[in-house]
Amino acid sequence: MNAIASRIADFLKEHLPFSNLSFDELTQIATNIRVINLEKNQTLFQINDKLHDSFYVVASGVVNLSVVSDAEETLLNKCVEGEIFGLRPFFAKNNYMMTAKAREESIIYAIPIATFKPFVAQNTEVLNFLLESFASTNYSSNDSKGNLISDTAIFSNSKSETQYFQSLTYNKSPLTTTITSVVKETAQLMTESNSDFVIVTDKNYPIGIVTDSDMRSKIATARFPMTSTIDKIMSSPVIAVTENVSLAEAQLLLLQYSVSHLCVTVDGTDKSEVKGIITEHDLIVAQASNPGVLIKEIKRSQEPKDLRKVRLKLAELIQTSLDKNIPLSHVMNVAGEINTAILKRAVEIAIIELGSAPARFAWFSIGSQGRKEQLLLTDQDSFLIFEDVAEAKYRDVKDYFIKLSKKTVSILEKVGYAPCPYGHNASNMIWCKSLTDWIKQFNTWMNTPGENSDKISGIFFDYELVIGESKIEEAISNLVIKNTEKNSLFFDYLGNDTLRKPAPLSFFKKFNLEDEGIYKDKFDIKNRAIMPLVDAARLFTLSNHIKGINNTYLRFKQLAISNPANSEVFLACAEAFLVLNKIRTAEGLKNDNDGQYITIENLSKADKEKLKNALNPMKELEDLIKDSFQLTQFS
Repeated sequence: MNAIASRIADFLKEHLPFSNLSFDELTQIATNIRVINLEKNQTLFQINDKLHDSFYVVASGVVNLSVVSDAEETLLNKCVEGEIFGLRPFFAKNNYMMTAKAREESIIYAIPIATFKPFVAQNTEVLNFLLESFASTNYSSNDSKGNLISDTAIFSNSKSETQYFQSLTYNKSPLTTTITSVVKETAQLMTESNSDFVIVTDKNYPIGIVTDSDMRSKIATARFPMTSTIDKIMSSPVIAVTENVSLAEAQLLLLQYSVSHLCVTVDGTDKSEVKGIITEHDLIVAQASNPGVLIKEIKRSQEPKDLRKVRLKLAELIQTSLDKNIPLSHVMNVAGEINTAILKRAVEIAIIELGSAPARFAWFSIGSQGRKEQLLLTDQDSFLIFEDVAEAKYRDVKDYFIKLSKKTVSILEKVGYAPCPYGHNASNMIWCKSLTDWIKQFNTWMNTPGENSDKISGIFFDYELVIGESKIEEAISNLVIKNTEKNSLFFDYLGNDTLRKPAPLSFFKKFNLEDEGIYKDKFDIKNRAIMPLVDAARLFTLSNHIKGINNTYLRFKQLAISNPANSEVFLACAEAFLVLNKIRTAEGLKNDNDGQYITIENLSKADKEKLKNALNPMKELEDLIKDSFQLTQFS
């Protein structure tokens, strides 16, 4: 055995998805691998390069994946030992969408796609891993045009990788014939049935398929006479799948086997009865329900009921994604884009009713919407900033924006977003004011915390511009960053506020349940588990002067890159955040509520264990807060 190939196989065996393959299979793969040595800052591929014939595994060192946004290089992810990247050639024909550059001297294994594809087809675990990597490479960002980019896919108004995980509808009454049929009779049957294919069966088990293409290439060219039996021209064996195959899996199988039809059977093999057929046309039809289409529906909406229909479709999309085990970070990205589009359209409908705005303004969503973490129909939080105007016009301008805000909040309430119970809405006059007044507000919050009755609400630092002037957002963002410099008092306040959240577990590692009220004996997964992570991510992001990242998961991922010494804690918190939100979302969808209160005993043993494990990073995070900030003034 080749000693180098053996060492490479030993390495691959320790990492997913290769750990799902046998050592002999890995050795076959390893003999075809190219070893690439990259110097520090050397580029393996860059944006717009033609796709390579391989994907890559980091054997040692670190490779940064980045895009160029607004003329600046933005780091999206760093790949360390054992991680795969560069999967785009598996799933797309267009050029690379990002740059892969060595952060330090690195050794890379280049695995030829042609060599690896057969093992993908033979192993479901490997296929699923690649599909999940295709959907999300652990970190996503926006390019200068607002497109959501990952290592392998791009989200735009016309297409999203989520479409590849939607369930398929298919022909459940396909045309069938037997192996003894004659070609001429079969051709007549296909014509009469207006079908471009027929499945050849034996005791209703699929043994082959004949398509229009077979008729043209084998009969019309006289290679076989019309009196031949159908088995002479059929393609065999058929490629069989189960009925819950995803669009992604179906597309991959069509690509791998160069076929145009997939046979749906009872158990997904050709040794069970036929249930239907999936065609390339079915895949095209399935794409009509992708997020890009939902956004187009939003733009065409004229009434709240139109937006509500889209929001219900989004709920279905989220449920399907959970059922398919799509990475939650990716689901949040797509849901965030659709939620934001709904909010924007609500403001636009309100403006159409009221007339043009008398001044430039910016509408911001805050809280879970501002962080693009809102998967369930929870409440709406917002604020509005309008440009400074002459004193004589101020009252009339503010009156307009109050009316606009009330109308928008009312529209969103009809869509299903209840107003914030704490009044954190632009319809509240204290959260609808001029830029100068908002500058005073943030200065007060950040420079003199605790000295007034207007307590800081951390969600106002999780804002997302929905519609309006980007310069207004930029002014607030620059102010916030400026006020974080040498501002230990502000972080003292936020740090103590973060640590005041109720503990999720008791001293004896039991879940702390509500002890009174209508939620007695239930676990508050929002306030005891999720919000401490949200608050901590905000605290460290602001203290590290990180701008433009609001999502809690992405904040922790960026903190892990910015603070290598504490990367393990931050990465553990990032994963914990996803686990907790997945549990909450699943509970909320099942019970048609916001999923905040969980009945622990109703969880499966596995989910209880996942929930408890997700709470493990809390203590380390708490200790890190105490070590990083002077928590004296407000403790």
